[in-house]
Amino acid sequence: MTTTSAVVTMIALVGNMLAEDKTLTTLPIALQFASTMMTTVPASFYMKRVGRQIGFATGAAIACIGCMLCAYAIFERSFPLFCAGAMCVGSFNAFAQYFRFAAAEAAEAEFRAKAISLVLAGGVVAAVTGPTLARLTKDLFAPVAYAGTYVSLVMIYLVIVATMLFIQMPRPTAAERRETGRPLKEIARQPVFIVAVLASTAAYSTMSLLMTVAPLAMKECDFTFSDSAWVIQGHILGMFVPSFFTGHLINRFGVLNVMLAGASMFVVTIALDLTGVDFLNFFAGMTLVGVGWNFLFIGGTTLLTQTHTPAERAKVQGFNDFLIWSSVMLAVFASGALQAGLGWTFVNVGVMPVVTVALGLTIWLRFGGRKLVSGGLTADFGR
Repeated sequence: MTTTSAVVTMIALVGNMLAEDKTLTTLPIALQFASTMMTTVPASFYMKRVGRQIGFATGAAIACIGCMLCAYAIFERSFPLFCAGAMCVGSFNAFAQYFRFAAAEAAEAEFRAKAISLVLAGGVVAAVTGPTLARLTKDLFAPVAYAGTYVSLVMIYLVIVATMLFIQMPRPTAAERRETGRPLKEIARQPVFIVAVLASTAAYSTMSLLMTVAPLAMKECDFTFSDSAWVIQGHILGMFVPSFFTGHLINRFGVLNVMLAGASMFVVTIALDLTGVDFLNFFAGMTLVGVGWNFLFIGGTTLLTQTHTPAERAKVQGFNDFLIWSSVMLAVFASGALQAGLGWTFVNVGVMPVVTVALGLTIWLRFGGRKLVSGGLTADFGR
């Protein structure tokens, strides 16, 4: 999360610096998202074969190569090479998404939600350390800007590799590597699976779209950059601060009740955005979007762990994250055009059906039955 927040802070600026055609300024970050999406499934199956420990170390090694490519590209002023390096970094981000699943797998059932929640709580630290690292190392190789930041990120990825060497994570047995379990289409018919995947996907795509266009909408409303920064900071804190207690809330009130609260926050956000364009509307709305994302995403991830056996883990988790990152990529790609062509009001009206589907499906599962059996596992989701 630290490396991601550092990269997001500067990647568009580097793209603008290197690209002769300024319309391609955001191509590197677009390719980074695309690489994450394309790597999710291969990364999942790779870790099924070699285990989490080797898988995470491999992903971090790819990121080291990517950052060195980016640094070299900046020195050489090569836009294509910079794009290639960004794609390597994006590949690692796909591996990193499985840290939350690894935490769940290492935890006892009653601690699973808290484990997932605490992994995402790292975002609170990353919100400060990433941009700070980018700022302090930007001119490390002055007058060549930003190359120093990419070199410094290599050190962080090497820390991940070193950490993996000292964490004992059991490798899959021959039987686990060989077994495939039920077909994915059979697993995907489970009500629990449908709600888990669609809720996480809806939360991530809606949050990404609103987060991307909010600063643009505020600029059109004559707010300053400082005003936008406060709103985004509130949004990031809303995303990650609840992680310190979301797991406890899930254990106390049930995963579906927490997900219902998260979906309801998205509805309140849209209402706030549609009733005015004052600073308080933007700040409260984007903060609530962050909290709603946290509840839905952690809840959806917790729910997903109940839908598969160990043999089915790779394909289920890979498919889940592929759908999430596909939707995020499409949302980010479309956000600028939607805001420029249709405006802030339409953007909020446009995401309402997505939020309604997530809310409706969660209500259906919550009140459709207290106990569900899936993949040989029985779970009590509602309280």
